[in-house]
Amino acid sequence: MAASTAFRISRRAFVAQASALAAGGLAGRAMAQGSDTVRIGQSVDLGGPLAELGKAMHLGAKACFAAINAAGGVHGRQLELVGKDDGYNVQRSLANMKSFMADPGMFAMFGCMGTPMIEAVLPLLKATDMPLFTPLTGATSARPAGMRQVMNIRASYPEETERLIEHLATVGIKRIAIVSQHNSFGAEVAQAAQGAIARRKLTAVIAVTVENDASDADAAAVKVAQAQPEAVFVGLAGKPTIQFVKAIRRESKGMPLYALSVMGTAATLDALKDDGVGIAMTQVVPLPTNGVVPVVRDFLQAWRAQGAGLEPSHLALEGYINARVFAEALKRAGPKLSRAAFIDAVYGLKKLDLGGFEIGFHEPGRNASRFIELTMVGRNGRFVR
Repeated sequence: MAASTAFRISRRAFVAQASALAAGGLAGRAMAQGSDTVRIGQSVDLGGPLAELGKAMHLGAKACFAAINAAGGVHGRQLELVGKDDGYNVQRSLANMKSFMADPGMFAMFGCMGTPMIEAVLPLLKATDMPLFTPLTGATSARPAGMRQVMNIRASYPEETERLIEHLATVGIKRIAIVSQHNSFGAEVAQAAQGAIARRKLTAVIAVTVENDASDADAAAVKVAQAQPEAVFVGLAGKPTIQFVKAIRRESKGMPLYALSVMGTAATLDALKDDGVGIAMTQVVPLPTNGVVPVVRDFLQAWRAQGAGLEPSHLALEGYINARVFAEALKRAGPKLSRAAFIDAVYGLKKLDLGGFEIGFHEPGRNASRFIELTMVGRNGRFVR
């Protein structure tokens, strides 16, 4: 595994961790509080409409922290991820994050989920030194240029969109339909798609929106089919994705569909069944079953050792990667626990190779990863490259 010399979790340590979990039940024990523990708060959907996403990222991060703890922690301290369910509700999420900020024993917030939730907490966060590490969103609004304590890794939604349109241009597709959700996420990706299409002198033959409840998905599919595009850019997530894809398959069965990473949850693909086969999709981390990639191999060892009970997924791997980077910065910050030193250490990570996944923090407002790859939905809902 290629890794920083300042903080390396060896494969031997991961094997040791698996034995420790099996023999001692480490994952199920409450960790000691106080100076021997670094407490990290995460508000995430664990029981609401997007619980599948939230659980995967939460468990991926926990698997990483469990492996680190079994190897001795960071400067002798154990890492404790405190997850609070918000049901993907803005007010519940905001209450959770306020409680984290008010808790003197809470060191940082990590992996908090959802664009509207992050937008709601940013004004409150400005008055604190609380780090907000790797929120689960690709929105530009979650990347404020003037807030050093907000640190993103994953590529943004506009960057994913750019990559898809670039691919379409490369394979000779010129007439593209844009379908986006009728909310801030959809507006951002639709604008990004329009810009990318114009820069490459392609044609957006139609742009339609779909409501969050998918009530107009069938009508949108009819309009798209009538416009006769060569391909469809799908800027949707959740229920609107399912309803629109099913509808466009009825209207134009062989239409090439291109979507963003947020579409590709197991629940969505299960609901789509054969209608999902052939959809091309961006991903912001490597294929989570490709053990040839060192960081994926490490993830799979930690994931199995934890006994998560879920299939490894892109979001679980993303949670794991984010936790690895968090621990690396904590290590480089030194033995004296300090938020200011931690934030400085994060921006000191100019080039960190985790083993097939590189990150580099340079300035506030920029995400640390530019990793984007194209996958395709194969049979049984599995991704192939």
